[in-house]
Amino acid sequence: MEDFLSKEFFSDNQYGFIKGRSTVLQLLKIFDDWIYKMDQGVQIDVIYTDFENAFDKVPHLGLISKLKAYYIDNKLIVWIEDFLCNRKQRIGVNGCFSQWYTVSSGIPQGSILGPILFLIFINDLPEICATQQNTVMYVYADDAKVYSTITCNSDHLHLQKVIDHIKEWCDQWLLPLNIHKCSHVSYTSRLTIDTAYHINNTDSVNNIQKIDQIKDLGILYDSHLTFKDHIQERNFIHMDSRTFVMLYKALVRPHVQYANSIWSPYKTGDINAIEKV
Repeated sequence: MEDFLSKEFFSDNQYGFIKGRSTVLQLLKIFDDWIYKMDQGVQIDVIYTDFENAFDKVPHLGLISKLKAYYIDNKLIVWIEDFLCNRKQRIGVNGCFSQWYTVSSGIPQGSILGPILFLIFINDLPEICATQQNTVMYVYADDAKVYSTITCNSDHLHLQKVIDHIKEWCDQWLLPLNIHKCSHVSYTSRLTIDTAYHINNTDSVNNIQKIDQIKDLGILYDSHLTFKDHIQERNFIHMDSRTFVMLYKALVRPHVQYANSIWSPYKTGDINAIEKV
């Protein structure tokens, strides 16, 4: 990991599992860009992708080939290959077991090495946008979104090309998209330019669902970036007193009273301490 960071191998647009990066930092960076563009009266179209069981679908041979492409020491690659490959699994129900099956894909979750290997596997995905002007992709682990400013129909076509390239990348590296969970939001402060996008599947063309709001990394976004619904979700104004007291006792008071047998001035009779508090 230190070697990857020191050589700056990881994409600048990947914010997952990397020290010094977080969901909040990614959201702030993107939000500043969107607000700047919206102040100029520009529409931003965002495509939110969804990978199908991403960690379980990473092909071992594909991951090993990417490790070799970064010129990682061969001994380390052999060790990682031994860690990933030649695994078998079977299903047991009420003492009855199926036959053993070879596991040819998937990164063991819960391991320290797992997240790092996944970042390496998906590391080149944001480069897809490099050839398309005004189009950017940000990733948090397997959560990827791509956006572009839309001022005319050609901008819309450029973003569609990026979507096509993403699908090609997914097919090449055997990391399938959950097409029906991918979505599209147009952010703007004015009248929107009507846009629509699709994903070409093997035997069909699937339209990406266009929605007015979406929860992204825990924040509820609406198409005008007012955050009214997000604030409403966290508003106590419509909560009855009994529910409020119950939540206070369960979530707040334990933090306030933590170890009060040590610090509470009432235990020592220190009146001055009570007055200072």
